Amino acid sequence: MTATSYLEIAAALFEANGDPERAVRQAEYMRNKFRYFGLKSAEWKGLAKQLFSEYGLLPTDELADLCRLAFDLDERELHYLAVQMVEKSMRKLKADDIALIELLITTKSWWDTVDWVAKLAGKHFQRFPELRLPVTEKWIASGNIWLQRTSIIFQLSYREKTDFELMKKYILAVMPTNEFFLQKAAGWALRQYSKVNAPAVMDFLNDHPELPNLTKREAVKWLVAPRADADPESFRDSASASGEG
Repeated sequence: MTATSYLEIAAALFEANGDPERAVRQAEYMRNKFRYFGLKSAEWKGLAKQLFSEYGLLPTDELADLCRLAFDLDERELHYLAVQMVEKSMRKLKADDIALIELLITTKSWWDTVDWVAKLAGKHFQRFPELRLPVTEKWIASGNIWLQRTSIIFQLSYREKTDFELMKKYILAVMPTNEFFLQKAAGWALRQYSKVNAPAVMDFLNDHPELPNLTKREAVKWLVAPRADADPESFRDSASASGEG
């Protein structure tokens, strides 16, 4: 099956199960940047599972075509479908498929897909550690806020294996900025690492009082009020819960 055929089947299935009234609310929540079929997260994921079961995953050498074609379409659920197929194919990706991950970060970029793909970038760098430094250095110097955000948050799941020196370097590199998504990402990354090494995070904050207030507030949230629930910046139901926006 071609990528075009796959997306035609997916679009018909998603549309048949969508809720037009919910679609309007979802689009409004996402600042009308995208159209929606009106599917809840559990709904589109269930339909995607149905598609994957019936038609399988596309070969890895066709994933880039699927992603380009999906992101050429307006409906955000089709973008999610493409990202999920890439996620399910992660173990088969080659080192140079980092280009596909970069494509997903820089195409119709918004926090919902970028934060999801940042996790995939983190997994890819674990499989191909030789890529981590040259790629993230390129991204942090790119001027693209979504690539820069990814460079800051790709280690969120690394815990004790976090390269904190690299994280600090990238946070400081982008801090002369008023960009909300970078300031928030820096605070999120610091907060996550504070669960592993709180003194190191506090030392960094104390050493750099010039950090934006938003970054500092986000960084100490867990230290001030520890909790077990998931970080609010993580990938949300299809634009139906509070998030970065």
